[in-house]
Amino acid sequence: MKKLFIRFTVTVFAMLIPAAAVCSDKVFVYNWTEYIPDAVLQQFTEETGIKVIYTTYESNEAMYAKLKLMDGTGYDVVFPSTYYVNKMAKEGLLQVVDHELIPNINGLDALLLDKDYDPDNTYSIPYMWGSTGIAVNSELIPIEKVTSWKDLWNEEYRGQLLLHDDLREVFHIALSIKGYSSNTRNPKEIEEAYLLLKELMPNVLLFNSDSPRMPYLAGEATIGMIWNGEAYMAQEENPAIAYVYPTEGANFWVDSFVIPKGAKNIENAHKFINFMLRPDIAQACVESVGYATPVLTALPLLDEQLRNNPILFPSRAAIEAGEFQTDVGEALPVYQKFWEKLRSGN
Repeated sequence: MKKLFIRFTVTVFAMLIPAAAVCSDKVFVYNWTEYIPDAVLQQFTEETGIKVIYTTYESNEAMYAKLKLMDGTGYDVVFPSTYYVNKMAKEGLLQVVDHELIPNINGLDALLLDKDYDPDNTYSIPYMWGSTGIAVNSELIPIEKVTSWKDLWNEEYRGQLLLHDDLREVFHIALSIKGYSSNTRNPKEIEEAYLLLKELMPNVLLFNSDSPRMPYLAGEATIGMIWNGEAYMAQEENPAIAYVYPTEGANFWVDSFVIPKGAKNIENAHKFINFMLRPDIAQACVESVGYATPVLTALPLLDEQLRNNPILFPSRAAIEAGEFQTDVGEALPVYQKFWEKLRSGN
């Protein structure tokens, strides 16, 4: 049955790709869930006449697998995280971005440009950036008790913990506790991290990378991992959900616009990216999804309380203590092997 489904899926993709090729009034966007307000997409269509065909995914792995299967076709704009930009570029899945068609790039924070994962931003333009830290329900757990990733191993939290369904982010926790880089390619260090994470599993209630704020709001999880934007949105509903930058360092990431190699509506893709980098549009996105924008010209438009919120805009010390993810290359199968062992309880 699974093989039949795969053959059917490939056939459907093959049927859809030619349609995308002739849609000069459309742009096909593939993005994370809850990551662009509907009103922004509607405004783009109203201003340009270009209709946005919008599809979502829940993980970098799912996005990558689909684009790999389709050989980079079917979509015009995609939003991979930091290290996947490098991986996809190396594998020839991305087109070079034409900066001349994106004049709003001049309003971006230089600190988020020309990073190791994409020198000169040849293939990517930053959309949002953020961190992964610790969520704590301060009504149930005194916030002063949680300062470190190590605190997640406390036996008091047995069956209360949420982890992201993301192998690199989960391994970041143990690697940082061990004093190793979360981008290590050393199999011995990766195995040590796995053994430490194995000790954590009795505390784990669930894995969630869809809307991780929801189990905290529902009272299912009391402590664990969360993206800072999800923590910000959770606090709007329940101020008791606190966000902690762990002493060992948070995991920092940038989600970027890229254009897959098989994109057909390239001009529309550039128009969409440039539109999204407008200060007023970046402002709307920050206010809606709760993540930090690299568009410096948007910051004065934000409410002062939001602009000064340390969850979204961390201190320089918090940033320096953390680490941005990069591609781990040939070490990825090592991570995957231990991730599968961890998830299967071996």
